[in-house]
Amino acid sequence: MEGAEEMKNFTKAWLSVFVSLCYCYAIGKFVPRGFPRLFGLLPIVCLFLVLPLNISSIHLGGITAFFVAWLANFKLLLFAFGKGPLSSNTSISLRRFVAIACLPIKVRQNPAPKSQSNGQNGTHSPDRKSHSNGKTKENPVPEKPKMGQKSPLNYATKGLLLAMLVRVYDYTLARTLLGLELEPQFDEPYLSTSLQDFWGRRWNIMVTGILRPTVYEPVLHVATRVMGNRRWASLPAVLGTFVISALMHELIFYYLGRVWPTWEITGFFLLHGVCLMVEIALKKAIAGRFRLPTMIARPLTIGFVMVTGFWLFFPQLLRCKADVRAFEEYAAAGAFFKNAFHGLTWTALNTSSTL
Repeated sequence: MEGAEEMKNFTKAWLSVFVSLCYCYAIGKFVPRGFPRLFGLLPIVCLFLVLPLNISSIHLGGITAFFVAWLANFKLLLFAFGKGPLSSNTSISLRRFVAIACLPIKVRQNPAPKSQSNGQNGTHSPDRKSHSNGKTKENPVPEKPKMGQKSPLNYATKGLLLAMLVRVYDYTLARTLLGLELEPQFDEPYLSTSLQDFWGRRWNIMVTGILRPTVYEPVLHVATRVMGNRRWASLPAVLGTFVISALMHELIFYYLGRVWPTWEITGFFLLHGVCLMVEIALKKAIAGRFRLPTMIARPLTIGFVMVTGFWLFFPQLLRCKADVRAFEEYAAAGAFFKNAFHGLTWTALNTSSTL
């Protein structure tokens, strides 16, 4: 019953997402961009922040929280002012609008050969572009099932299955039927030679690509007007981007564990934001007169990220027992696949003997 109830909540949540995005699509047709459209979209933004609270599974809840509360909301905020991927084509169809709004996919522009890389602007780091090659990896006699046997297909198993299948959907259905392609996520972050390189070009490119136009660029514009000079305006823009990223990570972790934040994750992002500001300031000051050798810069960068991550970031994962719950779902998935294989094999043998 618990599994059925969880799937019922998950289905209701995504039906609500679909209906809400249909409303947003209509708003875009009849309401001019700017604050009038923003006021029309704000109820949907608030709804998308609440929907993940109805789902307790790590996988189902995690997918819903990230795709809806983060990606969809930020894209809708851009859409309110006629910017972002939802506004890239005024004649966009409803199905493409819905897919782009709530999935980590993007409009394919000038399709290139597979050997060519796709560019995506970074966010945490200013004035940088990220280039990533999108690669997708296609990465005894059974016993008769007992009548009335309780199925192991509980909500955790379904969450795991959906988590594994969601990117298959992205790559096949979205790409072939809608002319869309996967949003790149990482570009060999272990090769980073600086924090600017790590956050702006290599780590979680999908998130940085949505934070740049929603946070970094508006703060940069305001800071430039206040300071009267763009040279140093990037520093408060970087810090503002890391603050918003920290708050969104705290929210996602709350969705996953229903545990009130202890602000360690915020400390992690603020620390990296300040360090990145110092790095950018130093680069501007020395103006390319000195540069650390790659063999030194690379281990320093990755070492700093790993040490601060184990110190401030990962304890929150352990506190909400995300790892324990995830392994429980993996175990449930294994049991389901085993029983499903036995059941299908028994049915096939029974059918063949009858024929």
